[in-house]
Amino acid sequence: MNVIDDTFDFDAYLQGPDESAMVLPASAWVDEVIQAFERPAAVTGAALPWSRTHNTVRLRRGELSIWPGMSGHGKSVLIGQVALGLMAQGERVCVASMEMKPAATMQRMCRQAFASNSPLARDVRDLHAWTDGRLWLYAQMGEVSPERILAVARYCWDLHGVTHFIIDNLLSCGIAEDGYDAQKQFVLALATHAHDTGQAVHLLAHSRKGANELTPPGKFDVRGSTSITDLADNVFSVWRNRGKELAQEEGRHDKDAEHDALMIVCKHRHGEWEGRIPLWFDRRSQTYLQCAADQPKAMALMAETDEVEF
Repeated sequence: MNVIDDTFDFDAYLQGPDESAMVLPASAWVDEVIQAFERPAAVTGAALPWSRTHNTVRLRRGELSIWPGMSGHGKSVLIGQVALGLMAQGERVCVASMEMKPAATMQRMCRQAFASNSPLARDVRDLHAWTDGRLWLYAQMGEVSPERILAVARYCWDLHGVTHFIIDNLLSCGIAEDGYDAQKQFVLALATHAHDTGQAVHLLAHSRKGANELTPPGKFDVRGSTSITDLADNVFSVWRNRGKELAQEEGRHDKDAEHDALMIVCKHRHGEWEGRIPLWFDRRSQTYLQCAADQPKAMALMAETDEVEF
């Protein structure tokens, strides 16, 4: 694990690439077009942690993904598990969380990696050593300007080859909740950066508060400008099944009869599938499982998973 703090001079990364370098003859894309016919987008890119999704949903480089959800519904927990899975597939990840201290982020990742709420100290050291060259954390707490976040993303791509840049979350990026035009410009800049460089960008966002938390939100429920989801390649909504929790508290529900959470693929621009992915949550390890009967498994840190085509 490497920490990026705000003492670094990011001024050189505040400006985007020279636009003249982006004007190319159409024939420059011939090989990419042929590959698109030979390898459908649905099966290219990095896989999610749950095997049943591998043929339907992928996280591709060069795309902007929005991860909305209500406050307290597990967006950050789920994206941490996704990040571990990305690293196991050879991806390089940076997490810019302005709400959680780096040590807290790593503590949760340790629980997920070792399927335990109290991993051994040697295991914790092994995980941190394993993340070197795979994981970077932007150690800035509080509000950060949109320009600075983009500069950090460019820096991570240029100097460290970071392929997945995670921003947790939109409200920490110095834009007012009713600043719809500023939100649009920021998300457009993120999408442009992702498309131009090939770095995948993941932006966590809040969903609007409805009458209650019992109904899963959709892509039109993201708090803020509608442009947030319009400009994204993918929208993956995270919802916690509060109804099941309330029923269990009242002793009127089978704990394994219904999922604990949903990851809802609301938009999947370059894939063919949209729908709901039911998940079960193991509180001890802070891990989402694809089946109620599953048990969380510790990662094998010295062996990476099968290679994924890009």
